Amino acid sequence: MAPLADLYQVSMAYGHWRAGRHRAPAAAELFFRRPPFRGSFALGAGLAEGLRGLRAFRFSAADVAYLRSVLPSTTDDAFFDYLATLDASEVTVTAVPEGSVVFPRVPFLQVKGPLLVVQLLETTLLCLVNYASLVATNAARFRLLAGPDVKLMEMGLRRAQGPDGALSASKYSYIGGFDCTSNILAGKLYGIPVRGTIAHSFVMSFRCLEEVQPRDLPPRAGGDPVDLAGLAVSWLQRVCDLLQTPPSKANQGELAAFVSYAVTFPCDFQGLLDTYCVRRSGLPNFCAVALALHQLGYQAIGVRLDSGDLAQQSKEIRGVFRACGAHFHVPWFGTIPIAVSNDISEQSLEEFRRE
Repeated sequence: MAPLADLYQVSMAYGHWRAGRHRAPAAAELFFRRPPFRGSFALGAGLAEGLRGLRAFRFSAADVAYLRSVLPSTTDDAFFDYLATLDASEVTVTAVPEGSVVFPRVPFLQVKGPLLVVQLLETTLLCLVNYASLVATNAARFRLLAGPDVKLMEMGLRRAQGPDGALSASKYSYIGGFDCTSNILAGKLYGIPVRGTIAHSFVMSFRCLEEVQPRDLPPRAGGDPVDLAGLAVSWLQRVCDLLQTPPSKANQGELAAFVSYAVTFPCDFQGLLDTYCVRRSGLPNFCAVALALHQLGYQAIGVRLDSGDLAQQSKEIRGVFRACGAHFHVPWFGTIPIAVSNDISEQSLEEFRRE
């Protein structure tokens, strides 16, 4: 961990050592001048990683050899011998608890110890704390906008700055107030709840109902298995009559994908509605499968939208769910959760909440 530093830190450390000041007592404080995102506060995060970094602070023989190759050839050999003996055992850290609210120009971490070691720790601690605090603060701002009841899921793994950036984003989003992550490894390492739906590729991989295998599902209360595909087709006609949309416009591959997923996960069925047309295909297909599951004693757990005017479409979907619930006498149908994803910003979240 010790080489995770800027070269000038080692150059300055050599200056302190040459001047005989390397063991002078020193204190350094970490603070920020302006809050991120033009806000009024930040969350202090990355502190646990900082402490782990202190415990692992050592220059190995390979590290020292590398430093010999990059520092000027006039550097005293005894300095490299000294670096090989360094650790952070004489360093003390005072900090706010992980995830605390912190304000501009108010120190939230203080490091005390020998001047040379404190100097070498600066970049390392900034690296471990700055990004973590930025992600946690961003997550906290989303939580404040969404309110306490809306579920927030972090799912940025595929767009993250490499594996380390992805794991850090998952971890510190959770500290900042998100409820769960799509990142399996982050769930395993940090105990964050892991959630997920289905992707457009799954829906597009089906072309027709004949591809669904198996297609039979026993009622939840027990009994003989029922052909869920056939049951969904009969419900599709009834749903389309209610919505005044022709069943022929509902994509059969999408219906097959929903049926296949429902047979596989009857207690956790959720649909992705925007692979094709939401109004004429995704929505009636989902309602048909969800109502077929209901007939067998199961309850769908939600839908997801990933494109278009998310706020407006969500309003329309909620209206359809309520209409189906009232018309088919299924009270819970009107409260099916609607998840939105893709390019969610503070502005879009605020607009979504307002509408």
